[in-house]
Amino acid sequence: MAFVVVDKNESIEKALRRFKKKVQKEDIMKDIKKSSVQLTPGEKKRLKAAKAKKRMRRRMKRKPY
Repeated sequence: MAFVVVDKNESIEKALRRFKKKVQKEDIMKDIKKSSVQLTPGEKKRLKAAKAKKRMRRRMKRKPY
């Protein structure tokens, strides 16, 4: 879990900005959103296939012929 230690002379706004960056870096919100949605088996299958296609496109882009 992300946490930020606030120094004596540090403003709350600055500490909040650091906290938001840390949360974003650790992908906490992404995990929360992913676990809050219930997918049907068909949707899971389509999502898995789409991710595989995306991975393959990336690999082909990097790999010269």
